[in-house]
Amino acid sequence: MGFPGVWMTESESLIYRVVPKCACSTIGQIMFHSDHGRFFDGDIHDSTDGLHKWAQDHSHDPIERAVRARSGVTFTCVRNPYARLLSSFFDKIAGIQRNGRRYRGNLVPQLVQRYGIDVGSPDNGFEFDQIASFRRFLLFARDTVRFRKPMEPDIHWSAMSGHISTFIVNGGRYDQIFFTEAFNDGMAKVLAAADTKVAIDLDQVPRFNESEGHGPKRAHKVSDYFDDLSRHLIWEIYKDDFRLFRYDFDNPDNKMPLGEVDLDEVHAKLGR
Repeated sequence: MGFPGVWMTESESLIYRVVPKCACSTIGQIMFHSDHGRFFDGDIHDSTDGLHKWAQDHSHDPIERAVRARSGVTFTCVRNPYARLLSSFFDKIAGIQRNGRRYRGNLVPQLVQRYGIDVGSPDNGFEFDQIASFRRFLLFARDTVRFRKPMEPDIHWSAMSGHISTFIVNGGRYDQIFFTEAFNDGMAKVLAAADTKVAIDLDQVPRFNESEGHGPKRAHKVSDYFDDLSRHLIWEIYKDDFRLFRYDFDNPDNKMPLGEVDLDEVHAKLGR
């Protein structure tokens, strides 16, 4: 199976398992800069050279070799499951993508028909009942993750633990897992442990949020979107994420983790 979702610098100094909606655009740009002294001109997801990606056939051998030899600092980044799912909804379901279209073509019309989701349109300023529509999207997300109906789960709302486990199951081991909510601290520790070609000042790095500006802004605090049923559903989908990455299930408005990640626990539980 190899190492799907892995990006690596050409110098093999940094090996990163991408977790969608967890600062992956910014991390990819920092990795690119650490080799080349400049940021990629465009969305880093579109780059085809300057950064190894498992999705590129020519990157398979170097990534596999580096992971097996543990030649670089291997890491990933996680995010509060409440905030991550809301971000997925506003970007991929309610938003317009970079190509000017809805995400995955006919997905949103299907959700309108099957789940009664209303996401407005650019013509009306994306005006819709955000709370009601998000809760219906959550039912859809649960159905895809738990029952794989009416489609396979999308990478943007699949559990973080699922993404992270593929790397472990296939023979990789993480040196560090840090939090999006404490990004600079976590990324600084990764860079301090790595032998990068070019130094970088994290305080000067722009946030490369490629989903910014493509759709509506969240109008309410996080807890307003989650009634008792919604919290039951999100626990059903993400209980491993809450437990392993120490996020606060009881208080959706507390975005910060309650403790540090135990790497030995992560490897033991996700490597089965």
